[in-house]
Amino acid sequence: MKRAVSAAMIGICMIAALVAAGCGASSNGGNAGAQATPSVTTATATVGGKSETILTDTRGMSLYYFASDSDTSVACTKDNACTATWSPLLAPASGSPTSTATLPGLLSELAGANGNQVSYNGHPLYTYSGDSAPGDTKGDGVEGKWFVATPDIASNMSDNSGY
Repeated sequence: MKRAVSAAMIGICMIAALVAAGCGASSNGGNAGAQATPSVTTATATVGGKSETILTDTRGMSLYYFASDSDTSVACTKDNACTATWSPLLAPASGSPTSTATLPGLLSELAGANGNQVSYNGHPLYTYSGDSAPGDTKGDGVEGKWFVATPDIASNMSDNSGY
């Protein structure tokens, strides 16, 4: 009887250890950063007093673009402390960015100062540290240069490739 109880306890401990190992999660400090699943999704949020479809990260946080960025370079980097407020949405180490929704534009990545940053229609994407919950759009219009990314955002591609 004692031997059967010991064997059962060992089995339970092994299962518990496997479950604990599988449940481990890494934290990126609340920033969008590199994601295990490279996806962008859409949601409905209030932007400038009206309901709009916006792009979000996999956590449902609003995505923004910076008017000073281009399709070939980013102006918001850790070197100018910009990324302390505006966290770049980074693509994973392997694979290309994907979307859970059908988007009319081009989802890609830009290898730049922030790493492989996810871009939409040539606009590198960011989350805003001032947003605390999915659906927040507090970063829209900041400094007249930061805007919520929407599926119908105009192309920022210098050569309009893919259009």
